[in-house]
Amino acid sequence: MMAPLEQADVWLFRLLNRELVHPAADDLMVFLTNGRLSWHIFVLIALFIVARKGKNAFLVILLALLAVGLSDFVASGVFKPLVQRIRPCFALDHVRLLISQPRSYSFASSHAANSAAVAVITWICFHRGAVVEKLFIGTMILYALAISFSRVYVGVHYPGDVLAGMVIGIFSALLVYLLFSWLLKNIIQPRLMRKGSGIHG
Repeated sequence: MMAPLEQADVWLFRLLNRELVHPAADDLMVFLTNGRLSWHIFVLIALFIVARKGKNAFLVILLALLAVGLSDFVASGVFKPLVQRIRPCFALDHVRLLISQPRSYSFASSHAANSAAVAVITWICFHRGAVVEKLFIGTMILYALAISFSRVYVGVHYPGDVLAGMVIGIFSALLVYLLFSWLLKNIIQPRLMRKGSGIHG
């Protein structure tokens, strides 16, 4: 017998996967959930960062990649083998499965984790910027939420998997940024100052 929390997760999954659906949205959800189809969106994101940050764009992109690497490792490398939750498309009857899905575990969603990690790094790096940069942050947050929702819509994750993935992504991005800030303040900047004083001395 399922625990109440798991029952609620299954109920919400069925609602989002079978009831609150429309054929016109199917292709959009498949597009959002499949990185091989939507790769050019990532190119546009990188180009925007380069256009707005110039020589500092490499650092922003590096932080985003490190955050994604950490979030993906925690979601797929730690939680999936630890929890071993079967995906809803294999555990439940009458699931609308819109994509081919390998039999990997379900909890937590690495798609949700990775997109949330990028959205948080975007917020950290652009939240003090111009209006266009604030619009960029809003777009990235909406994009991350859309990717996360698509994982339930196409039938491969429970809402709980997605929520956990988003939490993992948020904390991964914050941890990466805090570690970078500590390194910058305590190691990189002092060394640069010592080198600078040595040159002028």
